Amino acid sequence: MQFLPNTLSRAAALTAGTVSLILALTGCTPDRPADTTPSPQATTGLPSAHVHGLAVTPQTSQILLATHVGLFDMTRKPASKIGDTNDLMGFTTGKNGALYASGHPGPGSELPNPLGLIRSTDGGETWEHLSRQGDSDFHAITTTKSGIVAFDGQLRTSPDGKTWDTATAGFTPAALAGHPDTDTVLATTPQGIQRSTTSGATWKPVNPGPVIQFAAFADALEAVGVAPDGTTYYSTDAGASWTKKGTVDTEVLALTAHRDNNGKPKIWAATGNGIIVSTDAGTTFQPADGR
Repeated sequence: MQFLPNTLSRAAALTAGTVSLILALTGCTPDRPADTTPSPQATTGLPSAHVHGLAVTPQTSQILLATHVGLFDMTRKPASKIGDTNDLMGFTTGKNGALYASGHPGPGSELPNPLGLIRSTDGGETWEHLSRQGDSDFHAITTTKSGIVAFDGQLRTSPDGKTWDTATAGFTPAALAGHPDTDTVLATTPQGIQRSTTSGATWKPVNPGPVIQFAAFADALEAVGVAPDGTTYYSTDAGASWTKKGTVDTEVLALTAHRDNNGKPKIWAATGNGIIVSTDAGTTFQPADGR
């Protein structure tokens, strides 16, 4: 199965990653612990080839990368490990700098497997259990104004990360994108974008609209998306309509965005070559370290 790569050259690069993504969403083994064996490097640009999430702290511009072997501060050179070694399959940010994650504990850990929903309020150094420990490995998580939306084989919504409802959705999201200032959520699928304005409780397809693999909100209205072939799209109406902007020439592994101190949207993407950043709504990208 492929996530609709649009060119033969991109297909060769994306097929393996896409198959892994879809299988991970639908067939994760719940009793698999994380291991500490270094992952094969996509290049020397990342600490692990298995990337599951990306976030940037607005206050400090700290770049956080969630991987198979834990959380890393990519702002440091070389990248610095934060906290324990856990396989962070799902990862997102919330209000007041909170981090949310899910996945599997590392070897020797006494944490439940799967992790359920966990939260950190100290930048990932320590994590607290919120709910569904031993039950849920959320491969996609996002936050909204009203709570949390996550996928563990079922699409679930929660006002507080502790009690959950199951949403009616006839699709499997590859990624979920939301923002703490709005109840709009985007879900990417091989068939197109699904959009909710009710914090994940109800959904409608975006039609017409592009097929994107990753999405992120810069604020409550401005969103960015990246297609499987690297084409970037931008939305100024919370994902209801999209404009084609540019192209990322290497495989994108994760995406995030927010407004910078000057009030302009800024977009980061994790790629096999490292972290890249755009300050022109995804038209062009350059290395995040300025090289």
